[in-house]
Amino acid sequence: MQKVAFICVHNSCRSQIAEALGRHLAADAFESYSAGTERKEQINPDAVRLMKKFYRIDMEAEGQRTKLLSDIPPVDIVITMGCNVRCPFLPCSHREDWGLEDPAGKSDEAFLETIRLIEQKILELKAKLS
Repeated sequence: MQKVAFICVHNSCRSQIAEALGRHLAADAFESYSAGTERKEQINPDAVRLMKKFYRIDMEAEGQRTKLLSDIPPVDIVITMGCNVRCPFLPCSHREDWGLEDPAGKSDEAFLETIRLIEQKILELKAKLS
């Protein structure tokens, strides 16, 4: 099974959401990991709260934590979230950028819009790989 890494700077919001949704919506198509070039101390509390409320996914209870690129195994596919920074080279057979704005510090509706976009992109990736 292919391994997919969702990458953004702090690995605290978009990439964590993508890892969680990948595990729940596409575990039969690929393994999901997330990591960052830097690391925050915790997953964004708004992301945790909204994923629990709307998807019944408790990222923290399921063992998700912020990670650096060196904390994940070698992967086949790298998905960058659109961090507007130069992402480091991570060996892979396919790479794409999803160009998502960071909802951190914004309204719940902005978060939900980002979560819905990530869900759509996860399902599209699953269809591509199936």
